[in-house]
Amino acid sequence: MGLRNRIDRILATTLVVIMGVMVVNVLWQVFSRYVLGVPSSFTDELARYLMIWIGILGAAYVSGRNMHVAINVLPSKLHSKTQQKLKQVVRVIIILFCFFAMVIGGVRLVYVTYVLEQYSPALKLPLALVYLVIPLSGLVIIFYKVSDIMKN
Repeated sequence: MGLRNRIDRILATTLVVIMGVMVVNVLWQVFSRYVLGVPSSFTDELARYLMIWIGILGAAYVSGRNMHVAINVLPSKLHSKTQQKLKQVVRVIIILFCFFAMVIGGVRLVYVTYVLEQYSPALKLPLALVYLVIPLSGLVIIFYKVSDIMKN
């Protein structure tokens, strides 16, 4: 099994686990609020952070499967060779965006929140851990797109 397949499986498993934890968390939130009458203090915050991780890691996973949303008006009017060149250009643009915005920007965000010792109010979780998903997903997307470029 290749590295790409292993990363796909790790991402898929991680997303399933996060989604499972989120479902249990929300069920506990509803149960504690409406049945016990005492809403849990951490569930809202945990659901928010899990949703961030699902959204950003999910984007990386979908990017690797080439299932992301695309507007195909221009490529459908081009010849197949030109379509391939356009796809390569788009992949390079995605790599540049992910490198500068997600990896460099994300690492700076993680570093700043770590240095400033910012913690979430209810969970007392370092916010650097929450934001760590940004550069991590950026690296995964870059890996996928470089892999796609090399495949073609």
